Amino acid sequence: MNLIDPAGATADDCVNLLIVDDVPQNLVAMEALLRRDGLNILCAASGAEALELLLQHEVALALLDVHMPEIDGFSLAELMRGSQRSRDVPIIFLTASPNDPVRAFKGYETGAVDFLHKPIEPQVIMSKVNVFIELYQQKQLLKARNRDLEHALKLNETMMAVLTHDLRTPLASILLCADKLALDLPSDSGVQRTLGHLENSAQRMARMVEQLLDFSKIRTGGLRLNCDECDVGEVAAVVVAEIARAHPQARIELQLEGDTRLQGDPDRLAQLLSNLIGNAVLHGGDAPVQVGLHGAGHEPLRLQVRNAGRIPDQLLPRLFEPFKASFHDSRGLGLGLFIASEFARAHGGTLVARNLDGEVLLETALQRRVR
Repeated sequence: MNLIDPAGATADDCVNLLIVDDVPQNLVAMEALLRRDGLNILCAASGAEALELLLQHEVALALLDVHMPEIDGFSLAELMRGSQRSRDVPIIFLTASPNDPVRAFKGYETGAVDFLHKPIEPQVIMSKVNVFIELYQQKQLLKARNRDLEHALKLNETMMAVLTHDLRTPLASILLCADKLALDLPSDSGVQRTLGHLENSAQRMARMVEQLLDFSKIRTGGLRLNCDECDVGEVAAVVVAEIARAHPQARIELQLEGDTRLQGDPDRLAQLLSNLIGNAVLHGGDAPVQVGLHGAGHEPLRLQVRNAGRIPDQLLPRLFEPFKASFHDSRGLGLGLFIASEFARAHGGTLVARNLDGEVLLETALQRRVR
C-alpha cells in the first residue's frame, strides 16, 4: 500500500513494523498474518532485543506483548518514550489478561494508542496496522516535500541575493550617464525633463534593489549591526531634511524630548526612520507628519510617527509582512515596513501600528544598548 504523490514520488519502499513477544509461536503467527510487500517485519523475543532493533531501524508501529520476563511491555514502552529516536513510535499493546480498566489505563499512560486482548481478530489487527502504516508513509512523504521546499527556498534566496547585488553596478552606470548628459545638454528643457524622469526611475529601482538585499540578509541571518554610540535625534534630523528635499510639498514636524542617545547602528536606524517617515509622507495626504523621539534616563527610547489616514482593517494584521504589494496597492515592493520592523527588532524594539481618530500611529521602543 505505497503512497504515491501527484508528482510521482513514492514513500519509502519498505516500512518497518516491530512485533515484541516472548512466545515464539505468537511471533510466527503475527508475522504470517501481517506479512505483505513493502512491509518489513522485525521480530523481538524480549524487551532488550526490541531496544536493539529500535537503535538500528526506524519503526512505523510497535506491537508489544504486555507479559514478558525482565522487561515487560509497559516498561519497554516507557524506555521507548525516553529515547529521542523512538519516542514518537505508535504502540499497540497485546495482552492475554481479561479486560482490566486499571491495566488499560496504565497502558495508555505509558504511551499506547490502543490496547487489544488476545485472541485477536485478524481483521481488527490488520485494519489498525494499515492505518498506522499509511499515517507513517504520509508523514515521510511530507518530510520529503518539506526538504525539497526548503532547498528550493534557499536556492531562490541565494539567487535573489546574487542578482540584486549584481544589479547595483549597471544602475550606478545609468545614474552616472544621466548626470553627465544633464551637464552636457543644459539648455534643452525637454531633454532635461527626460533625464529627470530617467534619474528618478533609476533611483527608485536602486532603492528596490537595496531593499531586496536587506530582505535577503534578514532571511538568511546575514544582517549585521555596526553598533556605536549615536544620537538618534541627529539621525532623525538628517533623514527629515532628506525627505523634505525629495518631497517639497510635505510637512514634517520633528519633536525631540529628553536623551535621544543609544548604542546602535546609525545607518540601520536612519533606514528605519526613512522607511517610516517616507511611508507616512506617501499615505498622509496634505496633513503634517509628526515624528517624535522621547527619551527618559535609561528607559527605552520611544519612536513615534503619525500621519493622517487609516490603515484598512484587513491590512493592519499583516502590515509588517514582506511583499504586501501582492494584496494591497503599493508603489514599491512592499518591503519598506517589513525591513523597518526587522531593524527595530534588531535594536530590541517591536514596531506596532494603530489606527487612532483619523490618524495612523507607528511606534516602537528602542533599547539603549543592543546586545
